[in-house]
Amino acid sequence: MAKKPYYITTAIAYTSGKPHIGNTYEIVLADSIARYKRFAGYDVRFQTGTDEHGQKIEQKAEAAGVTPKEYVDQTAGEIKRIWDLMNTSYDKFIRTTDEDHEKQVQKIFKKLYDKGDIYKGEYEGMYCTPCESFFTESQLVDGKCPDCGRSVEPAKEEAYFFKMKKYQNKLIDYINTHPDFIQPESRKNEMMNNFLLPGLQDLCVSRTSFKWGIPVDFDPKHVIYVWIDALTNYITGLGFDLEGRSDRMFDKYWPCDLHLIGKDILRFHTIYWPIMLMALDLPLPKQVFGHPWLIQSDGKMSKSKGNVIYADDLVELFGVDAVRYFVLHEMPFENDGVISWELMVERLNSDLANTLGNLVNRTISMSNKYFDGEVNNKKVNEDVDKELMDYALNTRIRVSGAMDKLKVAEAITEIFNLFKRCNKYIDETMPWALAKEEDKKDRLATVLYNLVESIVIGATLLEPFMPETAQKILTQLNAPKRKVNDLVKFGGYKSGSKVTEQPEILFARLDLEEVMAKVEEMQPEPEPEPEAVDDNPGIDIEKKPEITIEDFDKLQLQIGEVIACEEVEKSKKLLCSKVKIGSEVRQIVSGIKAHYSPKDMVGKKVVVVTNLKPAKLAGIESQGMILCAEDAEGNLALVTAEKDMPHGSEIC
Repeated sequence: MAKKPYYITTAIAYTSGKPHIGNTYEIVLADSIARYKRFAGYDVRFQTGTDEHGQKIEQKAEAAGVTPKEYVDQTAGEIKRIWDLMNTSYDKFIRTTDEDHEKQVQKIFKKLYDKGDIYKGEYEGMYCTPCESFFTESQLVDGKCPDCGRSVEPAKEEAYFFKMKKYQNKLIDYINTHPDFIQPESRKNEMMNNFLLPGLQDLCVSRTSFKWGIPVDFDPKHVIYVWIDALTNYITGLGFDLEGRSDRMFDKYWPCDLHLIGKDILRFHTIYWPIMLMALDLPLPKQVFGHPWLIQSDGKMSKSKGNVIYADDLVELFGVDAVRYFVLHEMPFENDGVISWELMVERLNSDLANTLGNLVNRTISMSNKYFDGEVNNKKVNEDVDKELMDYALNTRIRVSGAMDKLKVAEAITEIFNLFKRCNKYIDETMPWALAKEEDKKDRLATVLYNLVESIVIGATLLEPFMPETAQKILTQLNAPKRKVNDLVKFGGYKSGSKVTEQPEILFARLDLEEVMAKVEEMQPEPEPEPEAVDDNPGIDIEKKPEITIEDFDKLQLQIGEVIACEEVEKSKKLLCSKVKIGSEVRQIVSGIKAHYSPKDMVGKKVVVVTNLKPAKLAGIESQGMILCAEDAEGNLALVTAEKDMPHGSEIC
């Protein structure tokens, strides 16, 4: 019987720099799902790759003094190196600079234009270069990008637009009739309530302000906007051809079973991408899963904060499988997970060295000590043995149920619960006591057999998550790798087999102080100080385009006095202030809760942008913006006047 196909993809990594462990988490998560599906008997196609066009790449290449292609070649190579280091079993690594991909993107753009779904117009809005996204003023949060929190800048240019609204109701109907299409459920509600139901705006799908992109072949001054370019990789990587000459892989694997992406790009994959497919008369993917983030214990990883952790540094200290275990085990289904060097050491020592490593070592050592390594099933079982057997067999069922729901952390927990149960079984049966009585020899042999068989079942289930460790365990126990259907009955380990004479230490316990000393050595050397040291050197920021005095005159800045302030319920960062400005009182919502308490704010005289269009933040209307300064560590300070000026005074 032919295997059922299963197609899984990751988001393609943006080639703006080396991926940190938070970026790397996604490829490891996808790999564990792909490996489990192969283990369960599916014909798996697993695709990943790199997103290589856009203004940010063009700017970084210019700063580095190389061409954009040279820049992305180097960065894509680094990303692929990290993916390979993490032992990921992808079948295709696509690059959006691949010639066959670029040709299909041009054909798709032309077809949508000829169909009337794309038209030429002019765009004016706020643009976030890192996210390659336009926003209206009302979509900004505290005047910044709602996705990444960085600064945006006004942009106006001729562009092509995609008619999103034309397919809006069709997509809403699809989501309502396919409840598993967007997962987790909270992500679906977010897309429906925040974007689809309020109504879609037409999407900008070309740019003229930079050149590093796929040209619109019938209008070469335009390059195709990143999202049409990047999203179509999921079909071009299967050999899709718009003219009907698609590779057989496309017919076999499309529609995709699972797009695995970060929650921050959910809108593009659950709204823009499905609408593009509808316009092309292609089936939609079966499921899009927006996974949470893996963040540092002191917040989201950021080079400017100096808290970035890289996969290769973790691997150097802990090994590949320990890192795989940590990132998979520590990530909840919906909420962000936390990583730190200290937590890694704790997990390695408790879970990997103690629970798993010690179990395997004890079992092999006892088999060698009492039976010269030979493991025989004498079938002298008692109630406690039946409990272990049932637990081992039910672990397969529990793992399968968790993986069907993409709850990978739960699946790993179930496997380690089996290893913990095995350790408990040793304490219950006390093999060392049985070994002292000659008439208990067959009972002792049975206990050790049951232990070995249970460990083999656990190691077999562990393979998708920790492939090298699972194979090491099976090799030491002289057990062939099994399929999922081989785990429905206890007793698959061949009686009379011999375990290795000398057990290998799977995970050695680590000393936290020694690890932290090595971490310190890994940190980059500080740049040498210049001969003339400025006592207050300040910080450099990314330069924005020059503006004219007329541009500045559009802003109205006034002194405001905060007369009341309170925390915004259900928000971790927002304060709502009542600000007196001349004869009126404005309500202004600001993301400064981490830096100022409500009582700190009252009485302060602040600088306010008073002609900013009102916007709703956390459901509360904000009627202006309080200005703050921000340093390299993200600390904020309110902007105030040097002298005590009356509220309402104009900044000029």
